[in-house]
Amino acid sequence: MMEALDLILLDPHEAQIRSLLTTGAGSERCAYMLFGIANIEVDPWAHQPRRRLVSHHFDAIGGDELVSASARHVTWQTDGFMHLLNKAKVMGLVPAMVHTHPRGQAKFSEQDDRNEAELARTALLKGASGLISVVIAGNGDIAARIWTQPEKADAIGRILHVGPRMRISGLKGTPADFLDRQVRLFGKEASRQIAGFRCGIAGGGATGSAVLPLLLRLGVKEVVQFDKDIVDETNLNRLHGARRSDVDAKLPKTAIHTRTVRESGLGMTLVSVDAWAGHPETWDALKACDVIFCCTDDHAGRLFLSRFARFYGIPVIDVGLAMQRRTDRSYDLFARVSTLVPGHPCLLCGSYVEPRRAREEAIRRDDPVAYERLKEEAYVLGEGDPSPAVVTFTTEAAAMAVNEWLAGVTGLAGEAGMVPTRMRRFHARDERRPLVEPGSDCPCCNQASTLGRGDVQPFLDMVS
Repeated sequence: MMEALDLILLDPHEAQIRSLLTTGAGSERCAYMLFGIANIEVDPWAHQPRRRLVSHHFDAIGGDELVSASARHVTWQTDGFMHLLNKAKVMGLVPAMVHTHPRGQAKFSEQDDRNEAELARTALLKGASGLISVVIAGNGDIAARIWTQPEKADAIGRILHVGPRMRISGLKGTPADFLDRQVRLFGKEASRQIAGFRCGIAGGGATGSAVLPLLLRLGVKEVVQFDKDIVDETNLNRLHGARRSDVDAKLPKTAIHTRTVRESGLGMTLVSVDAWAGHPETWDALKACDVIFCCTDDHAGRLFLSRFARFYGIPVIDVGLAMQRRTDRSYDLFARVSTLVPGHPCLLCGSYVEPRRAREEAIRRDDPVAYERLKEEAYVLGEGDPSPAVVTFTTEAAAMAVNEWLAGVTGLAGEAGMVPTRMRRFHARDERRPLVEPGSDCPCCNQASTLGRGDVQPFLDMVS
């Protein structure tokens, strides 16, 4: 039996697939693609192995390669196909064929079955782990399948479309009854989409504890949360769900959130991972998510997730806050939400993370003894005073993040979907959208070789 399988189609590649309908002018067209692999040893919700395929590269077939085409067929020379197979084998990627059905449906024909079986046989003989086939119909519908044996292809029923607008193809089910008022606004399909996203929350503190109940009330069914902190007295002013008795019992923050979900009875399955996002213990669960809310206040976690979003094509919505008192009567109170999807600049390009601080935080977590030694020798800055935090501001920042995701799923703010960054100034009662350009050579957001690359060794191509 084949392991659970789904596909992530990134916006730049989907746009190239859709362009085939235009260039074909009513005739079928075709292209090659390469997909990265995300192997998940244990899915956090199903507790079974899963494999995700992430679009990595697109190459249209045209010019001298194209032999003939009509509204019902397309033929091409296969020299490029052999080159595709060699590249896939060398790089550990999965090769793919794309073709259009400009006057048909997003379904594979009997002729497709015969032609692709031969191509799959060749791919498997050349050492490929399979051959993906994608078809797009004239109405824009997309279907996909994978050949792991030449006799039969397996349908890929779930496709996550990732960009400023997001959706999941292949979802089924009816929105829960308690979502009636939400359905009246967004409709059944949008509410089905919201519920179908598998959400990750990196951090269980102030903003993370606010994001969770928002997702719960929106009907999200599967969530995984990453945190290893114990609740303390100073958390009670902002940690949703926390009680004074939890401080006395020294409960983990994740235990408090698990209780919140359980007592609600709203059908969410919450999985807790007792580790910081980025620790090897978190990799499987992160790769299983459809969107990740970054609610951590450390630079190491943010830098990791910024790179992770690039390699695995999984959207990350980062939440940041800065609060300080300038005088007895004036304040600087900022909240920032940044969306990490293809085409948007990363946190490094926005100067929202500091590499040096990220390195020091990583050392402190991984090797506390070495960190203390370096601090004594003045090689690291060391920890400063705790940052101010007020529950109304942390909660509003969490709502900003979730609403930005809703904009991407429902189009509530227009077809453009999510914006790269929103900055809210509570003290000035305004909001801004800083313009940040991706760095021309930034490996997190502007290198074709990293987009959708998936699993590599070392992880994310990073050396400790």
